[in-house]
Amino acid sequence: MSESMLNNEFVRAEESPSAKVSAVWLIPIVALLIGCWMLYDYFNQLGSEIKLHLKTAEGIEVGKTFIKSRNVNVGVIESIKLSDDYSAIIATARVSPDAERMLTTDARFWVVKPRIGKEGITGLDTLLSGAYIELEPGRTAVAHYEFNVLEHPPVASADEQGIRVVLNSRQAGKLGVGDPVLYEGFTVGRVESTGFDTDKRQAFYQLFINKPYDELVRSNSQFWLASGLNMQLSAKGLDLQVGSLESLLRGGVSFGLPEGRLAGEKVEDGEDHFRLYDSRELASQSLYSQYLEYVMLFDESVRGLHEGAGVEFRGITIGKVVKAPLTLQQYGVHGAGLSNGTIPVLVRIELARVFENAESAGLEQLRSEIDRDLGAGLRASLKTGSLLTGALFIDLDLYPDAEPYQAGTFMEYPLFPTKRAGVAEIQKQVGQLISKLNNLPLESTFQGVNHTLENTSAALAQWDKVGQRLEQLLKQQEMQALPGELQNTLREFQGMAQDYGQDSAMYAELQSSLKQLKAVMRELQPLSRQLNEKPNLLIMGADTAADPTPKKAD
Repeated sequence: MSESMLNNEFVRAEESPSAKVSAVWLIPIVALLIGCWMLYDYFNQLGSEIKLHLKTAEGIEVGKTFIKSRNVNVGVIESIKLSDDYSAIIATARVSPDAERMLTTDARFWVVKPRIGKEGITGLDTLLSGAYIELEPGRTAVAHYEFNVLEHPPVASADEQGIRVVLNSRQAGKLGVGDPVLYEGFTVGRVESTGFDTDKRQAFYQLFINKPYDELVRSNSQFWLASGLNMQLSAKGLDLQVGSLESLLRGGVSFGLPEGRLAGEKVEDGEDHFRLYDSRELASQSLYSQYLEYVMLFDESVRGLHEGAGVEFRGITIGKVVKAPLTLQQYGVHGAGLSNGTIPVLVRIELARVFENAESAGLEQLRSEIDRDLGAGLRASLKTGSLLTGALFIDLDLYPDAEPYQAGTFMEYPLFPTKRAGVAEIQKQVGQLISKLNNLPLESTFQGVNHTLENTSAALAQWDKVGQRLEQLLKQQEMQALPGELQNTLREFQGMAQDYGQDSAMYAELQSSLKQLKAVMRELQPLSRQLNEKPNLLIMGADTAADPTPKKAD
């Protein structure tokens, strides 16, 4: 160490105080915090952004079309653009913070605008205010921010209680959204949606049935179209059914339980599918799925016998006509012994109509019962069900004196023996009566009666002359001397002769009766000639065309 350094004295360093932060810096910091808070509050007031998918932007305007819930504004449309594939419209909307809880997976949107439909005119208030989008809040807790806008307003709101059932049909367009669902004519629900299932190749209709009417829908219920006015002419006469005014104007669908069938279990929401029938009659006939088919050969006219006509046993329906005629071609009839010219009619006898407990009975039991009755004389005949429409039905009855039953087939169908009865039998009997009347010597009888009447007229003229002579005789003086008793007798005889004279009332009445009888005889002479030419004139008429006879195919 150098000497100079040793001689120097150490000097203590003095520490200067550290520099302090200026208060000026607090101003920008506070301003920054306030700006962040204002920015947060701004975005928070903006609400959530959602995207709506529509098929068209008709009536939608940016900044003018509002989103409403129960007529309260909860949002507005901010932008509209086409989708990437140009198949739809994507509208961006801003929803207020208070409505964010409504944006769940089951929330629904639809456009409210003037509409003209089956239910009338709706949305008239939007003519001045413009169209808007209605928001129905969801009920789930899962948030969602992208939705498809419905084409039509929903039939049932999300908080409305009831059940949904689906109907299947082979044809589309039978029902529309909003059509009524009826039970015994009372509206209990609406058609909620329609569509077509390409995989199953059938249309489907979703119905919403309000509570408490959902208890009426059971597993064995049937659904059919309600046209409002149903008129049917059948062998039973005129069947006219008129529904409610709403169903008459709009149609709809009805449901109910088949007669005599158990209700079944309660239907769960959206789990059961039912078939949609065109009418209540078709729905009832669907219960008779087990049946036996027979062919009946009739040697008389089947005009008036249509498909669906009843097959009855002493007034009880046990089946129906499937096809009349089955064919006009002549096929071989094996074992029947029937001649050509008969008309084949295909019928079915339904198991559930014959046996009350059809589930325990089978078709074999039904076949054995029918075979036994055929051997006992069971035969089929045509009878008139309605004189107004001329409709026929097939009547089955036992005829102990019928010819022995011989089993046979026609086009692989078993034959059911037939018998002339009803109109044909009456026509035959009337024809026989007319034939007997035609063989009577009516003309000679009328001539004899005419001759007798002429002789009677001549005899009356003679009586008149006798009366005049007696009157002259009584005036003679010789007659005055006769005993008083004889004179009184002659006077009584004179009075009787005057009663039958030309100037008497009895004579005039007898002459009038003779003239009327002659006129009747003249009028009956043309009828007698026509009866000789055509015995069945009184039944068939003068110009009745003959029934066509099936001819053999070329």
